Amino acid sequence: MNIFVALQIGLREIAAHKFRSVLSMLGIVLGVSSLISTLALTTGIERGTRAFMQQVGGLEYVNIVNKEISSAKFEFWNLSPGRTLRDAMAIKATAPLISHVSPELGLGAVIAAQDHSDRKFVRGVFPDYFVVGRHEIKAGRFLTDLDVERGLRSAVIGDEIASILWPGLKAEDIVGRQIRINDSPFEVVGVLPKYERDEEKRRRDAGKVETPSKMSRRWDPFRGKNEAILIPFSTMFYEFRAGAFPLDSMESVRLDGLTVRVGDISKFRAALDQIRAALEITHRGVDDFDLDTREEWFDRMESSIRATKLSGGLIATISLVVGGIGIMNIMLASISERVREIGIRLAVGAMGRDIFIQIIVESVAIAFIGGLLGVLAAIGLMEILKMLAPTENAPIMTLGGILFSVGFAILAGFLSGIYPALRASRLNPISALRYE
Repeated sequence: MNIFVALQIGLREIAAHKFRSVLSMLGIVLGVSSLISTLALTTGIERGTRAFMQQVGGLEYVNIVNKEISSAKFEFWNLSPGRTLRDAMAIKATAPLISHVSPELGLGAVIAAQDHSDRKFVRGVFPDYFVVGRHEIKAGRFLTDLDVERGLRSAVIGDEIASILWPGLKAEDIVGRQIRINDSPFEVVGVLPKYERDEEKRRRDAGKVETPSKMSRRWDPFRGKNEAILIPFSTMFYEFRAGAFPLDSMESVRLDGLTVRVGDISKFRAALDQIRAALEITHRGVDDFDLDTREEWFDRMESSIRATKLSGGLIATISLVVGGIGIMNIMLASISERVREIGIRLAVGAMGRDIFIQIIVESVAIAFIGGLLGVLAAIGLMEILKMLAPTENAPIMTLGGILFSVGFAILAGFLSGIYPALRASRLNPISALRYE
């Protein structure tokens, strides 16, 4: 039998029994819509989480932290100078897989401009800090090597600091103004943009403003960026730290932070080995340091997403299996009503395989139409979810997810049609003609 002829007959049969066909499609519609929704939700969570990780530095971001010395090396604790600028210099010189190194000095200070003042944390950094932390510039420029070499009183501030000291003023108008840090004047050379979650951006665009109490209760991963006050590393040392530690030079003063960026994520492990080798020398074999990476965080995220996909996929699969059973029942009922028709076709020369193909095509057609209706239902469901429960990571429907879901529905229709098709193709023509 021609496949197109079988399809025409199948569609006519579906149209002739609309209510029955709709009931048989219902399970497929629910299964496809739930599968597409699950894939869309997990895709949205995955993309949102990856975007957030990139905003806060990405997997390439490695933090070198202090740790307790092991008992085997404890008696040599005084040999290690701790985290110093020499560590950063050694990593730059001996770890080619590290693209950027950012040593930091910190200071709690009173900042002021005009009639506004506050107490904030000030960081002395090198230009590499910009790349390591994945920063952007809204207005002006970032600190340069010249700022560090000459120990200039230059400052880059975050959006929140700009709002505190110059409320209502545009970032472009703030560049060039003066900020006082512990009464020392600094020129603002750059302003960072406001870093925020996608959910906060959507709320702000929709005109929804949260109360300060709600905002204070929520953990803000971008607070450090928005409240950043960055000055040259050398200026921080000579202006604020040299007097407190007169025996230290800029190279030997203990750092408050040391972060690096791996140049090639595919060589991540080798890069970590290079860092450890460099620090083993500068710390004279004392294991008072550790490498804080985001691998565990990323692995937990990946495993939770896989678990969500698996659980949602199993639920959707059960729905599709139920839908397939519904199609099988309907096809068996249809065959019972069409026994004489099948007998006549067999009597006039139709082969068993022609009847088999006919029933399979009808079953697949029902599943395919149910799959298309399931796609429409999933689109409507996504819109309802966005309105009723807007989330930070909006669901994202992909073409691959739609094709996979519809393809799975077609497979369910095909499998559920095999038994009815075999039963119909094996009918005895004489017994079928006598059937009432």
